[in-house]
Amino acid sequence: MHALRFDNAFVRDLPGDPDTAPGVRQVHGALYSRVDPTPVAAPRLLAHSAEMAAALGFSEAEVASPAFAGAFGGNALLPGMQPYAANYGGHQFGAWAGQLGDGRAISLGEVVADDGRRWELQLKGAGPTPYSRSADGRAVLRSSIREFLCSEAMHHLGVPSTRALSLVGTGDSVIRDMFYDGHPQAEPGAIVCRVAPSFIRFGNFELPASRGDTALLKALLDFCIRRDFPHLADAGENAYAQWFGEVAQRTATLMAHWMRVGFVHGVMNTDNLSILGLTIDYGPYGWIDNYDPDWTPNTTDAGRRRYRYGQQPQVAYWNLSQLAGALSPLIATEALQDGLRRYVETYNRAERDAIARKLGLRDCGDEDVALMQELRGWLQANEIDMTIFFRALADIDVRAERPDPAPLAEAAYDPERAAAAEPALRDWLARYAARVREDGSPADEREARMDAANPRYVLRNYLAQQAIDRAEQGDLAGVHELLEVMRRPYHDQPGREAFAAKRPDWARERAGCSMLSCSS
Repeated sequence: MHALRFDNAFVRDLPGDPDTAPGVRQVHGALYSRVDPTPVAAPRLLAHSAEMAAALGFSEAEVASPAFAGAFGGNALLPGMQPYAANYGGHQFGAWAGQLGDGRAISLGEVVADDGRRWELQLKGAGPTPYSRSADGRAVLRSSIREFLCSEAMHHLGVPSTRALSLVGTGDSVIRDMFYDGHPQAEPGAIVCRVAPSFIRFGNFELPASRGDTALLKALLDFCIRRDFPHLADAGENAYAQWFGEVAQRTATLMAHWMRVGFVHGVMNTDNLSILGLTIDYGPYGWIDNYDPDWTPNTTDAGRRRYRYGQQPQVAYWNLSQLAGALSPLIATEALQDGLRRYVETYNRAERDAIARKLGLRDCGDEDVALMQELRGWLQANEIDMTIFFRALADIDVRAERPDPAPLAEAAYDPERAAAAEPALRDWLARYAARVREDGSPADEREARMDAANPRYVLRNYLAQQAIDRAEQGDLAGVHELLEVMRRPYHDQPGREAFAAKRPDWARERAGCSMLSCSS
């Protein structure tokens, strides 16, 4: 394989754990621990992102080579790799959890690509680290397929996200109790190589702050600005405040994207929010099928529903407040409050922009917000598929004073209930059509605006589970086809209509198709 150009700034510029012995431990005064991936029995490439491979400079022949599977299955280190696990803490489900760290993720190093972009390569499922607690550091095929597919699906949806380079089968079995019911089973193991400019999270700052280690906190913040926010390098004494404001703004933009496409993260702990505003750590995520702001895909959160779809913007604000508290020894309270206000202002603007685009309008006024709120109430009350409805809304003939709702019928999970509620929908459509006519956008412009905001294809849980079922039987065609479909989520793809269909009845309660556990 061609030589990757590594510039491992994180391990070069920041203090590491002096203890290199194996075993779980509390690590103080350090931001990472050196640890090598644990070799696996038979690494085999199962899937890869052609775009990400090309960005890193790999040819298709190199990707297909045994050396590639060996390197990204954890069996060999390429020249320049300096593997480590990061040390961080976090608030989990609202409670401080102390030290967490990369328990099954091992960063291989930072590659500087030919275009100058920096990419950190990280293996998920590559074996135990000092932060694995009681776990084995491994990942199973099903969760690895979900992470691999969703990373790429989100990118092509235009949602800021970590990427996925490769999915490698290990040839080893991993024991997991998927339902936490005392019935563990052996499952095939796999490793995802995920890629991002930075994997630094809110929790990286929270841990040294919780220990009163202000010097380490400052070292991390200075490094983060220098490497990940170089445009702030000349901001002088205002750099810290500007940095927090930008983190808040990026987080707000990310939340608006999640809400626009119907994505639910499922585990919005502070250690799972990126300082770059990327979607990170794909565990029990899901997409809204029938519109329900109270839905969460996480079985662990089924009682409280803290991380439900409709509360994600509020949770992100709460998480930013925890980050602000951690940074308070370095940043003035007023500047932190300004950053939090920036979050609110940015999210409100982004939400209005999303409303305008989803409805095909040039802009969004207060009356349009109210119009959308009324529609969402109708969708929730009548079990209507969010993705299908908004995509079909572009097909409504808004020239008519009383538009025919027929194009929207396919979005109903309960046709009888939807039919009974049709008068209210017709009234809404009449007001919507009048608003579109007032807006004055040409029909083709309106439809293009809507089709660019409302995806035809999203990675519904049941679609991912179907691909997983086939992969566990040795058939990877489902993974490859789903990856290809999700590369063009806003475009109609003739012959692939099945990927745009609503959730089938058999998937309503089936494990993996509705809610998921945090088990890997």
